[in-house]
Amino acid sequence: MSISQTIKELSENASKATSKFALLGFDGFVDRIIKVVDQRSGPGEHYTAMTMIDQLGFRISAAAGESANIELYAQYEKLGGNGPIMANAILAAGLDVQYIGTLGNPIHPVFKEFAAQTKAISSIEPGITHALEFDDGKIMLGEMAHFAKFDYKSILEAMGEGAFKDALARADLFALVNWTMIPAMTAIFEDLLTKALPSLPPKDGGRTFFFDLADPAKRSKADLRGALFAIKRFQAHGRVVLGLNLAEARQVLSVLELSDPGNTPEDLKSIATILRNQLEIACVIVHPREGAACATREESQYVAGPFCKDPKISTGAGDHFNAGFSMAWTLGLSPVACLTVAVATSGQYVRTAQSPSIGDTLDFLLEWDAGEV
Repeated sequence: MSISQTIKELSENASKATSKFALLGFDGFVDRIIKVVDQRSGPGEHYTAMTMIDQLGFRISAAAGESANIELYAQYEKLGGNGPIMANAILAAGLDVQYIGTLGNPIHPVFKEFAAQTKAISSIEPGITHALEFDDGKIMLGEMAHFAKFDYKSILEAMGEGAFKDALARADLFALVNWTMIPAMTAIFEDLLTKALPSLPPKDGGRTFFFDLADPAKRSKADLRGALFAIKRFQAHGRVVLGLNLAEARQVLSVLELSDPGNTPEDLKSIATILRNQLEIACVIVHPREGAACATREESQYVAGPFCKDPKISTGAGDHFNAGFSMAWTLGLSPVACLTVAVATSGQYVRTAQSPSIGDTLDFLLEWDAGEV
């Protein structure tokens, strides 16, 4: 039912995409894709890589009390960060997009094309992620200490206060992602709430504020609680949507001292409903790998995802889910259709390693509905 309904709703509303403006921020990473050398037989690519994470673990453990020299072989660099990946996906769907973030000053080469397409504003250097890839997973080693310099003042210095407020006024969607990695993000929320949003004129069709915490496990419970209550206050200025994977949802339940219902589809709907009611915002999404649930004031829904046994890529799947949901929400689709577009957008991305257009998503939905996915 949800697939055929979604095809109808997305087809009827697709033409609105080019009239919608999305503003996103604030992170930016250069992802360095790396193999860990096990044995080297010659220069360059003449080596055998470690294929399993425990090989690296054993090598490190064996060096305790001694020392070890472990070679990292960088294969290539690519654009990274929750915000840029999500922005690219929304751009592919046909919306007008502007990005504000940590892309370098001047813009780092991996962001050149992205920055041109999104009229990007950047004030400081990107973070660096050393992605050590193995057959059974990845180890992500990040450099981002300089993100402490990124705050509301640096946004205004890079963009100009007038231009920033104009972009806020125009935005149908404002996505603020990767709260965990930006130390001043809660302070930026507070500045937006007190210095920018109260002065904005009314927006035809209203504004949507989309938030993604991005794995807050390393932040204190007090920090997370403060961020959640700041996010709640954005509801006074538009519709607030909070996207959480299952691990993040459980962390939020914990800091709000709420019980965890469990793992079934009905449980996921309950989690989304409990959090939405507690925060009093427009929508909460909870998305484990196998599907997704959301709750609004009026309803809760669950959609099973299109399982992919052998994905081409997994990094960025959650950002594509967020892009699909927020794009569909901005176009005015029903909650169940938003969920279906979200899992379809993520499903296409992991199969093709490409961000889909709305036309691509409609084709995928038709194949899924016919049992061909």
